[in-house]
Parts: sequence; structure tokens; C-alpha cells
Amino acid sequence: MNTSDFIWMDGKLVKWDDAKVHVLTHSLHYANAVFEGTRAYKTDKGLAIFRLKEHTKRLLNSAKMTAINVSYTQKELEDAQIQVLKANNFDSNVYIRPLIYLGYGVMGVSHTKAPVNTAIAAWEWGAYLGEDGLTKGIKVKISSFARNSIKSQMGKAKASSNYLNSQMANYEAKEAGYDEALLLDEDGFVAEGSGECFFIIQDGVLISPPNDNSLVSITQDTVIKIAKDLGIEVRRERITRDQAYTADEAFFTGTAAEVTPISNIDARIIGSGVRGEITKKIQDAYFDVVYGRNEKYASFLTYI
Repeated sequence: MNTSDFIWMDGKLVKWDDAKVHVLTHSLHYANAVFEGTRAYKTDKGLAIFRLKEHTKRLLNSAKMTAINVSYTQKELEDAQIQVLKANNFDSNVYIRPLIYLGYGVMGVSHTKAPVNTAIAAWEWGAYLGEDGLTKGIKVKISSFARNSIKSQMGKAKASSNYLNSQMANYEAKEAGYDEALLLDEDGFVAEGSGECFFIIQDGVLISPPNDNSLVSITQDTVIKIAKDLGIEVRRERITRDQAYTADEAFFTGTAAEVTPISNIDARIIGSGVRGEITKKIQDAYFDVVYGRNEKYASFLTYI
């Protein structure tokens, strides 16, 4: 992966290669950690973080859900992310990874006496699902793994423990020759990708599942706002497997995935097999927003 010069760790800038933890770090053994994924874009006015406040708020909400007591305020965490970008010399778009984890000091399932540590890394990162994927679309496999049940996991928390499920689904899909996985919920309805939200377009209507059993996505919210600006009807309703197969268009959204068209689901060609017309309109409008070319959404950007 790409590296940078410094990582922020508990209030200090540490050289990338020196940003280390003990092998008995509590979260490494018991999986209670929360993180965020945020992007900063090289706009005409300089580097700008997209929806910094919303991502930082979700990070703190995730920590609250998983009973991690964070010692930093939202403002302090926002300022730390800005500090990381200023300390590194980035020439292109950047991915930011804040992480709150339980450190070294105690062992055993009980976590309340473990120290709480916070780190923020950032590095240059291009299209998560490939540059070709943004135009030609990707192949998706519906996973044999169901999305974590809300009876056993907190799906609204962007928690490390939730992502073993995503990792196994993604692995299965790639081993079968696909680019990404799509997970159903325990009732058999579409939940989300391994790290993305799912949209279909049917008869000109944009449809995305409710967040009953998925992460509340900031990118999903952005796309819905954009679609309404474009005069596209938006519905939030459950999507079945067969409905996904017969969609006119489909795409994934997420901080990493941005707006990535889906051309194939389980060997069923979606639409014409390439990026659809409405998907392209939404994708173009999305990039206008994140690159600061749409004044209506200027408040979504924090310039460095």
C-alpha cells in the first residue's frame, strides 16, 4: 500500500514506520475497535476533506455503541485529521483512517480497564474497485454469508468486529472470479456490499434498501440528495435477489467505492452490461460535489 510520512497517535505525530502497538493489544485479540473511512480530494482550491463532521460524529457514535470511552472531543478529532493532512505532502486524493482501539495493559474478555488509544493515518489512494470499474462496472457475487444479524452485532457501529463477515464474503467472491460481494440479510433481502451500500435503478426510479441491517452510509445519503436534485425519484425499500438480477442499472456507493457501477450479478448481465445512463449522471454529479464544483454542497468540504 501507499505510505505517507506521519501518523497521528494519541496527540502526537509519529513517523509511519514507528507507528506500532504491542502484540497483546486488547483489540487485536478481542476485536473491539471502531474506525472511519474518509476521503480528501484535490480540488481547484486545494485538498479538501469530504463530510469531515459527519464521519467524525459516526466514529464517536460507533465508540459509544461498543462501550469505548474516548478521551477526545469531536472538534479535537476533526483538528487531528486536518493536522495529519498538513503534516504529509500529498499530491493526489487521500484516504483517511481514524481508529479508536483498546491498547495493551489487560487481558481477558472484559475490556473496561483496557487503555483507549486513538490513531489517524492517511495515504494516497485511487479508485477502491479499480479505475476501469468506475466506467465499465464490476462483477458482483451474492454471498453465501448473511450480513451480521442485528440480534448479535451492532450493524450501525463501524466496528472492526463486523468486518470479519465482510472479509469472508469478499474473499469468497474474489475466489469465484468476481470483484465484490453482495450480502443478504437473515430474511433474504439485500443488505449491503462488503463495504458499500447498494442501489438499483428500475423504470427510472432509484431504490436503495433501508438501513435496518446495514451501516448508515454518509455516501449513500449524499447520493440520495444528489439524485433528488437531478429530479430522480428515490425510494427506500427492501430489494430481493431476483429484483437485483433484473434491475435496469445497479451501483455501489461508499467512501472508498465512491459511485461504482455494477455490470454483472451472479452471471446475470445488468442492463446493457456497462455503466448506465442514470448511474453516469449520478456519478458525474457526485464527483462535482466532492471536487468542489457544486456550490450548493460547499459546506460538505473542509479545505486544508
